[in-house]
Amino acid sequence: MTLEFSRRAVLQGTGAGALALLMSGTAVGASHASPSLRAVYHMTPPSGWLCDPQRPVYTNGAYQLYYLHSDINNGQGGWDHATTTDGVSFTHHGTVLPLTPNFPVWSGSAVIDSANTAGFGAGAVVVLATKPTEGIRKYQEQYLYWSVDGGYTFTSLQDPVIVNTDGRTAVTAAEIENAEWFRDPKIHWDAARGKWVCVIGRARYAAFYTSANLRDWQWRSNFDYPNHALGGIECPDLFEMTADDGTRHWIFAASMDAYSIGLPMTYAYWTGNWNGTEFLADDLTPQWLDWGWDWYAAVTWPSLDAPETKRLATAWMNNWKYAARDVPTDATDGYNGQNSITRELTLERQGGGWYALLSSPVSSLSGYVTGTTSIPDHTVNGSFVVPWNGRAYELELDIAWETAANVGVSVGRSADGSRHTNIGKYGGDLYVDRAPSDLAGYSLVPYTRAAAPIDANAKSVHLRIFVDTQSVEVFINAGHTVLSQQVHFDDGDTGISFYADGGPATFSGITIKEFGNPI
Repeated sequence: MTLEFSRRAVLQGTGAGALALLMSGTAVGASHASPSLRAVYHMTPPSGWLCDPQRPVYTNGAYQLYYLHSDINNGQGGWDHATTTDGVSFTHHGTVLPLTPNFPVWSGSAVIDSANTAGFGAGAVVVLATKPTEGIRKYQEQYLYWSVDGGYTFTSLQDPVIVNTDGRTAVTAAEIENAEWFRDPKIHWDAARGKWVCVIGRARYAAFYTSANLRDWQWRSNFDYPNHALGGIECPDLFEMTADDGTRHWIFAASMDAYSIGLPMTYAYWTGNWNGTEFLADDLTPQWLDWGWDWYAAVTWPSLDAPETKRLATAWMNNWKYAARDVPTDATDGYNGQNSITRELTLERQGGGWYALLSSPVSSLSGYVTGTTSIPDHTVNGSFVVPWNGRAYELELDIAWETAANVGVSVGRSADGSRHTNIGKYGGDLYVDRAPSDLAGYSLVPYTRAAAPIDANAKSVHLRIFVDTQSVEVFINAGHTVLSQQVHFDDGDTGISFYADGGPATFSGITIKEFGNPI
């Protein structure tokens, strides 16, 4: 895609609605010593460090997307602004909520106040965002900003609108540590009750508040869950959807770290009901919207064409296990970080009577296909090198087998076959293993293999694999399972191969769509 960069005098920085945000970082600067590695069909910043995306609002004929940004890897800063009409191509407008001396702006939420509940005018864009309140402890609180020009410029209230009562009374070191985590407010309009609902991430639970005017908030309840091994709640999400059977559901979600118990460090969600006071989950066991290493701080928002039944979603393609490190694009293109493919989400009833969010790449991505190649069906027993090379494409295919123990696709294959990322099915795992693509100086070891559960007895799988210079995203079958990974492909890592171990497998319906500028 063509990125349109606006000029800016100073690159502002980010804190982040995540971990370890105030550590010193590495300045991002392009040397352009190597060919560009900039993503073709993913959103990237013009320069500097990109972190959490913020839920977009639609004004002036476009989605207004904000994101945390800095000129230093993992540095302090504020919100930058970009617009998009299709979720694929973005125009950048520079800093919109800037870093003020020593006090960054972290994650939050923008809403359109259509009914003028806050008094800034009908249709004003109102933002609640976390900032560390001045003081020795710098505890986190929620501040209000508003815009009357569609989200291009903002004015702020001086005092927080949701105070951190724990932080203001904390005295001991333990109290201070427990009180500091109070961030990433997400706002949703509760139409049935005529009130705003806000959810805030805490160290071990989510706190729900309500307000009639976006200024005055009352705490209502906390959402806790029995398994504290899931880690703290960051960048929580709250919204309503109509499922495919016509039923209406509330969904609460958050970015969480379940690495210690062998589950993702991505986006967990619960279906349930908001009764005006508390969120009641259908089941306290969370579902996961992604099983890869790199789909964090996700946001969702209603699509224009079907706002009740379809939402769009994107996430930061990085992970706090290694996010503060340099990446190859620091040197080649002067930026660090990208957002995931924009997804379309639908809520669908499953065979057991429960409901799940299904993901598919945004349909507008098809407008960026510059060439399509069909590969004849192949039965493989061992390996087969596909006669095609590229760096930005979708590979769609079906794999079927009877006796094979391990089947899959290698992308980013070097000419000698020594480097590649494997996407396959083994036992009860559908995995993406980027270990053979590990790059000296940018190693992701030991965070290399990600796996999602699949029926161990399955004998076929449908894959849509999206490769974009430094990332791989895999949509499996109907989109109930997705794995997203950043991958440090080297210059010559452009090939594809198929493999089957322990017996033959048939690879069919093979289509490769190459991406470039919109047509």
